[in-house]
Parts: sequence; C-alpha cells; structure tokens
Amino acid sequence: MSGAALTVRNLRVTFDGFTAVDGVDLDIAPGDLRFLIGPNGAGKTTLVDAVTGLVRATGSVRFGDEELLGRPVHRIARLGIGRTFQTATVFEQLTVEQNLDIAAGAGRGAWTMLRRRRAVPERVERALETTGLADLRDRPAGVLAHGQKQWLEIGMLLVQDVRLLLLDEPVAGMSHEEREATGELLRRVGEDHTVVVIEHDMDFMRAFARSVTVLHAGKVLSEGSVAEVRADAEVQEVYLGRASVVAGEG
Repeated sequence: MSGAALTVRNLRVTFDGFTAVDGVDLDIAPGDLRFLIGPNGAGKTTLVDAVTGLVRATGSVRFGDEELLGRPVHRIARLGIGRTFQTATVFEQLTVEQNLDIAAGAGRGAWTMLRRRRAVPERVERALETTGLADLRDRPAGVLAHGQKQWLEIGMLLVQDVRLLLLDEPVAGMSHEEREATGELLRRVGEDHTVVVIEHDMDFMRAFARSVTVLHAGKVLSEGSVAEVRADAEVQEVYLGRASVVAGEG
C-alpha cells in the first residue's frame, strides 16, 4: 500500500465571522475509501479546500509526517495530494492520451509535452487501463461523455503519482451506468491509493464506501462504517425528510 495517513486536528475555517468548519478531527488511514456526506452547507468542500491549501485554516492537517496548513497549493500537490472539482477540467481540444501525457509531464517544457513521443509512458498506459479509456485514447477529450471526462480527470491525477485523491461529487449528473462504473473505478484506485469522496448520492455511498464521515454545521456528527452511520439516530434526524434515504429504508 502506497500512501500516508491524513490526520486532521481541531480544523477551523472562518469566513467574515461565519465558521464553516468548526473544530473538525479526522483520521483517514492509508488505503481507505472514505465518503464525506452531510447536508448542503455542512462544510465538506471547505474542509477539502483547507486540506489542499485553497482556504486559510487553523488547527493541524498532517499527511504522513508533513504539516499541510500554511503551505501553498503547489507544494501540497507535490506531496502527492490531488483533487477534482464538481466540473471536470480537461484539455478539450487534445486527445485523452495527450491529456494524460501532459499531466504526467510536469516539469517538462511546453514544446516537449505537446510533441508526440515515440513511446507512451508506462504510467499513461496504466491510467488508460485503470480508467477504462484505452479504446478512446485518440479521441478529443471534448467529445467524451460526462462520466468519461470525470474518469479522465481521475486518470490525470493517477499519472502524477498522487497518493491521496480528494474527489468532489464525482458522480453528480451521471447516469446509473456511469455511477456504477465510477464506483468500480474508485475500488480499483483504492487498491493502492487513499481516496476521499464528497458525496450527496446516498445509494452510491452505501454501495462503495469503506468508511463514512457525516458533517453537519461544520462539525463531525457521526463516523464509522456504512452500517454504523445508517443506524445513527442523529444522522437520520439531521436529514429530516431524507432520513429514510440515509437509513436505507427507501
């Protein structure tokens, strides 16, 4: 297992007097497939923004032996931490393979990155196979289906030797078939990476999460296995009308 533990202690993020993340403690072990769930405004994305250096925070966030708070975004990324956003960011005019090759080529000059190489790097080939995009390698990324663009973006993290992937609602807007394929992709990726998924889709969470953290009003409300979180009366109360959905009864 390649990876390091993510250890969050007393994490706090405040915007103009509003506390979006309020003293969160979180332990994510190497190889976990952790889902962060909670109502809108619970602090899920802000927490990930703090881990990746996009917002100022207090407390402590350690990845292995490295403290992340106070580091610039690019230095956090160099430690092997990558994230996706709700809308995939790919180079739409370039092929799938070129997108992966550019992502793998950080540090190479612009001309050498765009010039087609005689041999495709092994890490690019691996990412094509892992994401299921090998047959689409020569297709422009702009014509890919919504789900395929998300898979490509995950592949672009894999070729950068990311050890911790932070994915923001990766199945939003996907068909049922795309959601299932994405879940299987996350399982494959989770065999040798640590994966954290911000998610609203409870069916997807129940099917694929190894562990779950429920946030509410910037705090950790519940944590544990899917079964433990589903049985938590506080979680069901927070979701109110959606309680039956969280509990798996509807």
